Amino acid sequence: MGKSARVLFLLAVLAAAVYGGYRMLSGGRGFMPPQETVPVSVATSLAQDVPHYLQGVGTVTPSADVLVTSRVAGELISLHFTEGQRVNAGDLLAQIDPRPFEAALAQAKGTLARDEAELANSRKDAARYAKLAAKDYVARQTYDTQVASVRQLEGTVAADKAAVRTAELDLVYSRITAPISGRLGLRNVDPGTLITANDSTGIVRITEVTPCYVVFPLPEINVPLITQALYGQDEKPSVEAWSRDQKECLAVGQLLTIDNTIDTATGTVKLKAVFANESERLFPNEFVNARLRVRMLRNAVTVPPAAVQISASGNYIFVIDENDTARMRSVKVGLATGAVTLIDEGLKDGERVVVDGVDRLKDGKKVRIAATVETVRLGDRPSPLATEKSPVLLSKDAADAQEPASARPGADAPASR
Repeated sequence: MGKSARVLFLLAVLAAAVYGGYRMLSGGRGFMPPQETVPVSVATSLAQDVPHYLQGVGTVTPSADVLVTSRVAGELISLHFTEGQRVNAGDLLAQIDPRPFEAALAQAKGTLARDEAELANSRKDAARYAKLAAKDYVARQTYDTQVASVRQLEGTVAADKAAVRTAELDLVYSRITAPISGRLGLRNVDPGTLITANDSTGIVRITEVTPCYVVFPLPEINVPLITQALYGQDEKPSVEAWSRDQKECLAVGQLLTIDNTIDTATGTVKLKAVFANESERLFPNEFVNARLRVRMLRNAVTVPPAAVQISASGNYIFVIDENDTARMRSVKVGLATGAVTLIDEGLKDGERVVVDGVDRLKDGKKVRIAATVETVRLGDRPSPLATEKSPVLLSKDAADAQEPASARPGADAPASR
């Protein structure tokens, strides 16, 4: 036997001795390497009531919006408001110099008094001419002329009375009052300004935002759902107004009406919602995200959106069984709210599903739960942007407790004595 052959023979004997020693220590069982496990994050499916929302970008419009202007021309001598102040209808806002209007009113009253005196005298003359004409002391034509003079003066007096009323109105209009209740904006003029009647600039603008409206469009495909929600129940459907970043709900109102036509250029229909807005958090011409609740889906099974996977054959999820084994399961997906996804078929309440680590999984693969994720409860009315809550990492002891015994190295070996 050559030297190389002896070396190979000794190595074979050594390997056989090592293998025989391991079998003696392991009680005669064969060598089985530890099975590899995949760390995953899981969530528990949750059955809950899910509101179905339709969302569109809307514009806040005040319930009343008036530009206060002067109805007469003159010098503005005083302002009786503070910018941003809330006023009631009839409150004094500004005063135009009333002296020209007082003088015009006095002149109109004087003209009226003069013409009334002439009318009274003409009526007396007509009465005297009537007696004389009856006895043929004066010509009939003279009497008719006097009667015509009375009627002419009656018309003059009527015009004078109208002139007096006009002068009185001009004097009243020199006191500019609030036509509606609301909040004032920034003033456009200062005392001492010579203003004209019906100036397009105006003095100040008044807007009423309690209540206010939000007008927003939605795709025409949603019209059946909207009309069913609006006319198919006793209560008007609720509408939420969210901030532009969709992190805060500014106000909650009700759907008032839907437009009677669809805009063919955009394929949308306009809706109008009313908000009490007592806190005035909604501001005129502000853009908000309007969320209309059209229906409530009762006791629907929900999971975090990350749990649902897409393949060529449809949607599927990985469900973790009681042996910490991943099982691929086809599901039928329903409404997706952004916070949760509804599973119409294929999943029950309380089952564990994988939300992270799916890329390393296949059907029948052992897993190790490294973190848990809580399915969002929609009763808390989360932000429209809310998704699954942040994962909670398990401690080392908890992770070891979750790991199956067969996956830990040396689990099958007896304790050394």
